[in-house]
Amino acid sequence: MRDVFASAARWLQNDKPFALATLIAARNSSPSPLGTTVAVSDDGEVAGNIGAGCYESDVIEACLQTLRDGQLRKLSIDLSSTDEITGTAGCGGTIDIVAWLPGTTFAENERAIARGDADVRVVISDDTQFTVPAKPRLIVVGATSLAQAIASFARLLDFYVIVVDPRPVFATRERIPDADELIVEWPDAYLERALNERAAVVVVSHDPKFDLPALRTALASDAWYIGLLGSRRSQAARREALRAMNVKDEALARIHGPVGLDLGGETAPETAVSILAQIVAARNGGSGTALDSTARPIHGGATITA
Repeated sequence: MRDVFASAARWLQNDKPFALATLIAARNSSPSPLGTTVAVSDDGEVAGNIGAGCYESDVIEACLQTLRDGQLRKLSIDLSSTDEITGTAGCGGTIDIVAWLPGTTFAENERAIARGDADVRVVISDDTQFTVPAKPRLIVVGATSLAQAIASFARLLDFYVIVVDPRPVFATRERIPDADELIVEWPDAYLERALNERAAVVVVSHDPKFDLPALRTALASDAWYIGLLGSRRSQAARREALRAMNVKDEALARIHGPVGLDLGGETAPETAVSILAQIVAARNGGSGTALDSTARPIHGGATITA
């Protein structure tokens, strides 16, 4: 969605007319999160897609009609039927889409959506609005090569990535170019004010003087995910040290460690993938096992008022 809004903002800057179509409701299951948006320019250029399969052309045509007459349009598409001719596979529910023209605040909204540091309310009409939530925050403790790999992949997953390390020689843009923020500060001091229920933290410094204070602070917070790099022996040592700091076993049970899913990888990028796979599973309520269905439940991504 952020890439779509970025493309549309460029068109706006170049005085290129365009319309947008946004997924505003779904029943039973949805091919994409609510709020997913596609942009269509007057010369037929398309950015993004709704995920409506063979009906995607109907969405684009609705945008072109809205471009011609300026009228808001609502489509209801049934993705539940199976048809060998049209190619529908009966793997979805019914989705509602609205085609609309950007208003005067669109450019401001786009910049805020691209930053991803706060929720953004987008008004389509008086009775149809949606909220693009801020990117989920992923705070990585330790400016290591693994932190760089995590930052690189996490940005593709639409996380807002913050790497914190008190050593200025390590926490540099040259070493960690893909982080949204680099914080040169003791991790526990930063985490104390930065963690909330919308943040995840992964401790990869592998140094007890950073690990232990950071973990103690994270465990006292509302962070929804806490991961710790290290072998089982190292994990046991960290837990024992935290117990000596009066951290209770029920709090220690929140730590994902050794962090990541067992993918059998060894390199920093492979380890980063395993860590992010576990984070995505934890965030979405997944089991981390193989998928057994092409249908997906209706899931988040935007809050719709229609």
